[in-house]
Amino acid sequence: MARVRLENVTKRFEDVTAVDDVSLEVEDGEFVTFVGPSGCGKSTTMETVAGLTKPTEGRVFIGDDEVTNLAPKDRGVAMVFQNIALFPHMDVFENVSFGLRLRTYDDDEIRRRVESAAEIVQLEGMLERMPDELSGGQRQRVAIARAIVRNPDVFLMDEPLANLDAKLRVHMRTELQRLHRELGTTIIYVTHDQAEAMTMSDRIAVLNEGRLQQIAPPLVCYNEPANRFVAGFIGSPSMNFAEGTVTNGHIETAHFDVSLARAAVPETAVGDEITVGIRPEDVHVAENADVLDEPSEPIDVRTDVLEPMGDEVFVYLMLTDSADHSMEEDPTSSSDQLLMSVTPDTEIRENQSVDVVLDRSKVHLFETETGTALAHGITDRSERESGPATGEADS
Repeated sequence: MARVRLENVTKRFEDVTAVDDVSLEVEDGEFVTFVGPSGCGKSTTMETVAGLTKPTEGRVFIGDDEVTNLAPKDRGVAMVFQNIALFPHMDVFENVSFGLRLRTYDDDEIRRRVESAAEIVQLEGMLERMPDELSGGQRQRVAIARAIVRNPDVFLMDEPLANLDAKLRVHMRTELQRLHRELGTTIIYVTHDQAEAMTMSDRIAVLNEGRLQQIAPPLVCYNEPANRFVAGFIGSPSMNFAEGTVTNGHIETAHFDVSLARAAVPETAVGDEITVGIRPEDVHVAENADVLDEPSEPIDVRTDVLEPMGDEVFVYLMLTDSADHSMEEDPTSSSDQLLMSVTPDTEIRENQSVDVVLDRSKVHLFETETGTALAHGITDRSERESGPATGEADS
């Protein structure tokens, strides 16, 4: 096991900067996931750790040793890729032991390691099968076993579940968590799937356009995002946003106002432009406002589309701030929409006029220009109970 440290790592490909001045540390035995949209630099960052890509600037450390210029085979890492790439003419035993045989381990040691790895990933009794006799999940386990037998200091996993069907991905998430618990090895995992990042990781590192936005435990990124990008990327469905202006004791947006406890955001001044964020589960039908300690004033909306999801229903709302500004003026404008999540037993239907309220303790505020988070909750109580977002951020 070993910790991994990146110091001001930058990687350029001609005029494209894939990784831009990233510094982070993964602790010994920690499971950290790199997550972000396509092209954000997460795979390139992992390849820099593996030695498959040499950084243009910066340094890479594994344990106490700098490995920036070391070959991949000398770094004590093992990779599992999205493309499983098993040898089709070799059985499971031969696939798993291939790397050991290249390093001329003796036969007894090879068999001991392969059988131990097969037990860990639950492949006992399958060592003589050929790859085409295995399911997708079993083939992925073979690839993981092939990495385990090397006894690496660090596991690097680049979207290893992306090619599996949805049900199998959920099962393999559980398997990987169990594997991490049993081995206690440092794991760096790359994915664009938020569910994988949120459920498996000790911490997640959110990247965008090559820059590290925030690195923190999953629920911190969810409840206390460092900036608007993290707030919009983490969470499905995404957070609602509305542009507003600070007034005396309120934030005014195009369609609603929400009262602001000045002590919660002391650095703002009247006239400041600000972005209001609220997650769908923190929007409530006004008649249920008694469950909230400090709801906002009712907001007049009309229901548009309902999406039953089983355990919840997503309700798309069209905002109407007055009779002169109704949803019919521009029904396609996203700034006129609000997404609400309700329980299946909520009595609500399409094209219904209804009042909703916001949970003010869950309202997020961001600087409009930079996107930097200013507050997570706009009540005096929420400011006392939750501190600022932790982890590194770049707005």
